[in-house]
Amino acid sequence: MPGPGRELIGEEELREVLDVMESGHLYRYGREDAPDFQRKVYQLEREVAALAGVPYSVAVNSGTSALLTALAAVGVGPGDEVIVPGYTFVASMSAVVYSRAVPVLAEIDGTLNLDPADVERRITPRTKAILAVHMLGNPARLDELQAVVDRHGLILVEDAAQAFGASYKGRMVGSVGRAGIYSFNVYKTITAGDGGMVVTSDLDVYRRAFAFHDQGHSPNRVGVEVGHRPLIGLDFRMTELSGAVLRAQLRRLPAMTASLRANKRRFKEQLLDIPGLGFREVTDPEGELATILTLLLPTEAVARAIAADLDSKVVAESGWHVYNNIEQILEQRTVTPEGCPFQCPIYRGRGGQADYHKNMLPQTDDLLNRAINISIGVVDAGLGSAFGVKMGDGPDEVDRKAEQLRAVLKKHL
Repeated sequence: MPGPGRELIGEEELREVLDVMESGHLYRYGREDAPDFQRKVYQLEREVAALAGVPYSVAVNSGTSALLTALAAVGVGPGDEVIVPGYTFVASMSAVVYSRAVPVLAEIDGTLNLDPADVERRITPRTKAILAVHMLGNPARLDELQAVVDRHGLILVEDAAQAFGASYKGRMVGSVGRAGIYSFNVYKTITAGDGGMVVTSDLDVYRRAFAFHDQGHSPNRVGVEVGHRPLIGLDFRMTELSGAVLRAQLRRLPAMTASLRANKRRFKEQLLDIPGLGFREVTDPEGELATILTLLLPTEAVARAIAADLDSKVVAESGWHVYNNIEQILEQRTVTPEGCPFQCPIYRGRGGQADYHKNMLPQTDDLLNRAINISIGVVDAGLGSAFGVKMGDGPDEVDRKAEQLRAVLKKHL
């Protein structure tokens, strides 16, 4: 059971899906006068927008599609650079590449999210946007990043794929930047197996996002439009079946987040007295999603010894979430031989020179080599969170796993 939503799939999701199947309307569009067309995707968009406190949202078929759509909607394109963290899922980088822009890798800090000071150092005349990833459900330093954006006239886009349901100083993550995205993959908070969403408060961004995800059409088209399409688009539409499952999952969100936060609080409290043990910095303790508890150890050797005893691994080894392990980005393995966007004339003509190599982010490397992820609700070997508890585990199981972890920590600290 990878993520908390998958753990709770049951009768409510089944009823929603049966409603769609019995109606026969599997496509997100249908005749407005059809009494059995229930518009599940449209209703989901309205519900997520209301939850996020924004007027507009666009449902898509994956978190990666949401990233591509958001970047297109804010105008990222050839010759541009987008600053991304070295610790994030590969899609944060590949979406920039397929937007025909160049990802610029930046350091993370103790939050395991973008370090605003390093972001500012990496800004060039080619920088168009900053992609703030709320990694492992922990909101990035949005105030500081927004200040950087404002000083330099840039665009802030939020990648909240791993943080649906988290908030930062009273605002849901995803709602602060020009655009934000969520993922509904099986490892995320709520799930339909896959799916995604773009949210924004900007009408022009919304119209562009909708058009990009639906072959250029204006929002909520009825029939065949001619002459009113904002731009050339693709097909990233969500189906009514996915929308149905997600509407049921969305109703479960308050109970999910309450359980996650209670379990993380109980788990962490039992480790606070262990000398030499540190934790990832949480920017908003009341608002974070609490799917992961990240330990920071004093040295890499100690961290690796503890991880081995837990049959786990340090975060630096968590596959395609760490830039050192993403060889297709480091080696610029583009689908065609001319090497665009890295070698595109418009980028090189602006003085751009994409350069990636292992160990290019020493601060990030140090943190990730000393970090271990403990599952509180996301059991994902790809994140290094194989040890821990699931969202539905009760206090007894939390205590048992915490005691097991205490014993291992005391052995090595």
